Amino acid sequence: MTGNFRIGALFGIPFYVNFSWFLILALITWDYGRQFGSWGLGLASALLLFASVLAHELGHSLVARRQGIPVNSITLFIFGGLASLGEESKTPAGAFWVAIAGPLVSLCLSLVLTAVRLFSGASGAIGAMLGLLAAINLALALFNMLPGLPLDGGNVLKAIVWKITGKPYRGIAFASRAGQVLGWIGISLGLLGVLEISPIGNIWTLLVGWFLLQNAGRYVQAASMQEQLSGLDAGDAVVPNSPIVNADISLREFANHHIIGNPANWRKYFVVDAEGQWIGEISVDAMNAVSTNDWWNVTVRDLMQPKSETATIPATESLLEVVSRLEKQPELVVLRSNGELVGLLEKTSVMALLQRRAEAKLADGKAS
Repeated sequence: MTGNFRIGALFGIPFYVNFSWFLILALITWDYGRQFGSWGLGLASALLLFASVLAHELGHSLVARRQGIPVNSITLFIFGGLASLGEESKTPAGAFWVAIAGPLVSLCLSLVLTAVRLFSGASGAIGAMLGLLAAINLALALFNMLPGLPLDGGNVLKAIVWKITGKPYRGIAFASRAGQVLGWIGISLGLLGVLEISPIGNIWTLLVGWFLLQNAGRYVQAASMQEQLSGLDAGDAVVPNSPIVNADISLREFANHHIIGNPANWRKYFVVDAEGQWIGEISVDAMNAVSTNDWWNVTVRDLMQPKSETATIPATESLLEVVSRLEKQPELVVLRSNGELVGLLEKTSVMALLQRRAEAKLADGKAS
């Protein structure tokens, strides 16, 4: 993780801080130290504030874990915190509860801190610190519920639109557009405040607006990608002329028909029997052990090695699901329901499919 370093783990979840976190920690410590008349209380307030942000992200993370979703890490940075989840929720309801969990934790913390301040009789700097932290947690909950990605409210909105339309990418598209609107509002208010045209907004409003706009734009791109992948399956995206060879042909035929003049330059081929079942693999380098004079007399089966541990997927599996798997596995073997080998699937072959579809759509548009 560039700019991040690990400082521990909570509930088995790695915990990182970004270097930008130290900047905001120093600024908050300085500001609160002036308010409370003590640098020690200023630092304690700043650390408790970030502990509140961490609790907020843990809310998301623990609910995600309950759904079987892996949590890669939690990172604190200048604009707050980020829980990195291994995958998306499978249902709109699941996505809703993951999204709402963080603001609910912040709201509960605000209520608890308010209760502690009131019933403990805390006064002076300690009372002020508790009141400030309660107010900040309330503001954290309310701000995050603004209906636009990447905020939690945007994820709630995404889940609602997903439930209504039955299509997750439409939820992402709608909520990300809303996030872009919020970003432009923040930038506009920030600029007006900095130029002293309006009492509302400041440099932080501008920076937060820019942050929202940039991240919402990434979600727009993700929604567009998901829409393109919708309705496609793994069988649609296999590598053209995948490295598949019949076990019973001779090495000479293998060389002539598959290797010589093949620009793909495959170093390994998947071996299939007469029914198209994947039964093993052959390395091109393995042919060096046989004299070229004997290639007509030796078959691919004779040099075949056992199947590797390459993961297999059914040809009917949604390409949306496949893409997330390709983030962890560089290649996948695609099989039909009867076990017949369809071909090899790679990230580049998915991108090539999307490019072909885009070009065909453009050509159709020009023709009409």
